[in-house]
Amino acid sequence: MVPTHPEHEGTGADISMLSVSRILVNTCAKAKEMSRAFVKEVEYEINDLPDRPVSTHPNFVTAEGLAAIERTLSRFEAAHKAAIAKNDRTAIAATRRELRYWNVRRSTAKVIEPAADRSKVQFGATVTVRRDDGRAQTFRIVGEDEAEPARGTVSYVSPLARAVLGGIVGDTVEVSGGAASITEIK
Repeated sequence: MVPTHPEHEGTGADISMLSVSRILVNTCAKAKEMSRAFVKEVEYEINDLPDRPVSTHPNFVTAEGLAAIERTLSRFEAAHKAAIAKNDRTAIAATRRELRYWNVRRSTAKVIEPAADRSKVQFGATVTVRRDDGRAQTFRIVGEDEAEPARGTVSYVSPLARAVLGGIVGDTVEVSGGAASITEIK
């Protein structure tokens, strides 16, 4: 026969079951207390994000390109101040990263003035080529950060710009998808 606990004498509850029950209740209570400690929201520190890659090519820009870099810097400086005011750590990290990138780009920018000689393709020139399928394409050769092919500007390090740089009207150059003739330089 299993001995009964004095408080529960006559109830049929034995010591081992009562002890197990108390142990389980106490363990569950402690587990709940402990689990609260582990589910508390932890404030994670957001460290600076990794730097954006900076091109190894010289940072040639047009005067408009330098002005665009200055506007971009101003925009990110304002965004950074706003992020600090809101204590938005994610935004602070993102704007810091952009500020580092654009400060480097501004400090390394070398403004290339348009060449007076329009007889050959140079940085800053607007060039029209006629592809071998008959399509005409006009684009301006600019710096890497200011290039937007959809708006008619290409980076001087792009394959298209490299193909035509130094060329003159009438030259035929190899471009992706075939050949193209330089028809105009402005």
